[in-house]
This record gives sequence, structure tokens and C-alpha cells, in this order.
Amino acid sequence: MMSMSNGSHNPHADENAAIESSASKWAGKKVFTTGEAAEICKVSQQTIIRCFDAGRLQGFRVPGSRFRRIPRDELIRFMQANEIPLDMLEGSQKRILVVDDDHAILELFVDALGRDNRYEVQTASTGYDAGMLTESFRPHLIVLDYMLPDINGNIVCQRLKARDDMANTRIIFVSGVVGEAETQQLLSSGADAFLKKPFRVEELKHRIEELLEA
Repeated sequence: MMSMSNGSHNPHADENAAIESSASKWAGKKVFTTGEAAEICKVSQQTIIRCFDAGRLQGFRVPGSRFRRIPRDELIRFMQANEIPLDMLEGSQKRILVVDDDHAILELFVDALGRDNRYEVQTASTGYDAGMLTESFRPHLIVLDYMLPDINGNIVCQRLKARDDMANTRIIFVSGVVGEAETQQLLSSGADAFLKKPFRVEELKHRIEELLEA
């Protein structure tokens, strides 16, 4: 006997699934062909080629050929400059990196944010690990403890904000030992917000939502 549909099909779910599938397809790719860039930007390949040849889209040619190649960072810059959504390249989930040497705090963040399907969460316990993960994970937002075992968080923040490819990454400092004057110094180093430990999880979530929607 044939089953009948209940008519509750959600086209937005299909669209989101397609976006996530595309983002997964391009996740580890560092260099793109003009055809791949065209697919991601949803324009013709000739449009990408014209932008490349005009210098609006930077890249390089394969030695000994006319083939053009576009680095990931440059493709992201081009998409942002032309207000092309990054969903097809990066997916709709926002990536959050939590950096803290207190494993209980890391577990708190993973538990609080990991169950929210809007976010993908990874953690690090040192400034060095944070730097390595920043390269591979490319977070949209970093929750950063001020006092790390190997380096102060404000130095990490300054180094990240000095990079063109990290200029739009949001940074929230957390600390239980920082006074008012130091808080202002942290904010002036490029941080977007500061939360004093202990803090309420709901307050943290609210600040993250504000920063990622801005």
C-alpha cells in the first residue's frame, strides 16, 4: 500500500543541507580553480576570469600554463568585498575557538555551546595551540582567557588582529583577575568584549550571538 506524504516537507531544510554539503566539499581546500570559484560565488567562470585578469581577484598562474589559481584567503576577501555570502564556502555554522588552560572551563564551553547546532566548537589550552588551530579551524569568534601558560591573551589578540585574514574575527576576553584599567587595555588591544569570571552561561551566549550577528 502506498504511503501518503503529510505535506510537511521543509524546503529550507533542503537548502541548508545543500549549503552544508557544499561547505564540506570545500572545507580543506586552500587553492581554487576559476571554475570552482565561479561555483562558490554563483557567477559564471568568465566573470571570475575577467575579475582575475583585471586585478580585482588576486592569484597566480600555474607555471608553464595559462591556468589561473586563487588562494582561499583571497577568494574570501573577494567575496566579502562584493557582498557575496560565504555560506557556500564555509557553511552556515559559526566556528568558535575557546582558549583556556582550565579544563573545567573548556568543558563548560563545549557543553554550553556544542549542543547548539549553530556553532562548531574547538578548544585549546595554550597560546601556541590557539595559533595552530586558528590556521586550520579559521574561527569566526575566539573566547580567550587573559592568562595562558605560555603567553598573555592580549598578545595573542594583537597578533591575530594584525593579520588581514583575521581582521573580522570576533574576540571575547574572559578573566577573573583583571581590573577596570586592564579591561580597557584588553579592549584597546582589539578585543570585542570582556566577561569577568565567574559569569553566567546565558550572558556568554548572549554576547556571542550579538557579536556573530553584527
